[in-house]
Amino acid sequence: MVTKKAGSTSQSASSGSVGRYAHPFFTTTPLAQRKPVNGNTRMTDWSKQQLGPVPPVLRGGRMDLAEVIGAAGVTEIEGVAEIRFHALGDSGVGMAHEAEQVSDEMATDFKAGAGGLNPAFLLHLGDVIYGPNKEMYYGDRFYRPYRHYPGKILGIPGNHDGEVRAAADNPSLSAFRANFCASTATVPPPASGIGIFRETMTQPGVYWLLDAPFVRIIGLYSNLLENPGYLQGAGGDTSQLNWLKSTLTAIAGMKDHKALVIATHHPPYSQSGHSGSTDMNKSITDACTAAGVMPHAVLSAHAHNYQRYTRRIGGQQVLYVVAGGGGMPPQPVAPASGQPVDSTNEVTYDAAMQSLGYLFVTVSAGQLKTEFWPLGQQTTPFDPVTVDLATRTVR
Repeated sequence: MVTKKAGSTSQSASSGSVGRYAHPFFTTTPLAQRKPVNGNTRMTDWSKQQLGPVPPVLRGGRMDLAEVIGAAGVTEIEGVAEIRFHALGDSGVGMAHEAEQVSDEMATDFKAGAGGLNPAFLLHLGDVIYGPNKEMYYGDRFYRPYRHYPGKILGIPGNHDGEVRAAADNPSLSAFRANFCASTATVPPPASGIGIFRETMTQPGVYWLLDAPFVRIIGLYSNLLENPGYLQGAGGDTSQLNWLKSTLTAIAGMKDHKALVIATHHPPYSQSGHSGSTDMNKSITDACTAAGVMPHAVLSAHAHNYQRYTRRIGGQQVLYVVAGGGGMPPQPVAPASGQPVDSTNEVTYDAAMQSLGYLFVTVSAGQLKTEFWPLGQQTTPFDPVTVDLATRTVR
């Protein structure tokens, strides 16, 4: 009798019998000993051949918060000694009714006359628009659901923003760039055509550094594959990775000790919906290590739920949050155990929730705090957590 569950592996799973399997990298042979399959020894090698372009950035990829909300707005934030902002991803599908519900609840965080206590902006973590003909759907899937949201919306592209599923989507990222990286701020036809006043953003590109009071945010484009994410572009383009290295080096030399947040669409760690992106995570870690500066927090989406991790590296603790509850149907997520996620014992899986919702982030000179607000729950946040900026500890 043969059991369904595999026990010990045999020669049938080796690189000598790859024709048996649809997945030619299903093998126990160590990477260094594998024979190439069509020139590739790993699934990663094949995946990198499917990457899309990473458009060059303007202005060194840098923007100041004053460019986004005005100098007076920045002064208000400095006056209350903290900055607040929203974050979420994975919103633009169908008629975006759920995205609008989340947006309307975020809008309740704004109070007329509250000045710097109001959120400074929404950081969209990607997958602004799903499906083909993306520019055509910006009205219904972005401008309409966010029509009641008072704040500006910054963004990084997700894999669906970069995919080309129709002739109108070519070149890759064209619709995202038209609405988030415009040369001048203007109300675009997808908004004005349905009677909504929201101007395009003028980000320097699809990856960028935002300098704001108390915090710097690095937004990265993790490319167009469904899974996993990469910072490289088509043809081995390393321009974004080179920019990241030089940007981190510059930050390491600054003396103001602001919090550092890195944002990617694909999550470095994930237990549900989509797997973590190991190679992308290594690229970021290597760049940070070389520059001598680690982020205090890493925000991502892609998995349509909430997940939180703590990574211990170099005597520091780094907060990792997945916040992909912007509008897509929530994906089931494994219960968080607080236990290590792999044999390194470096990363623990600390909290999770299957729900639509958004992240509320507060940063001051001394700490960075995140709260997840599930849709329909406006009295008590789920999983409030604080990073002490001086001690580099998560509590």
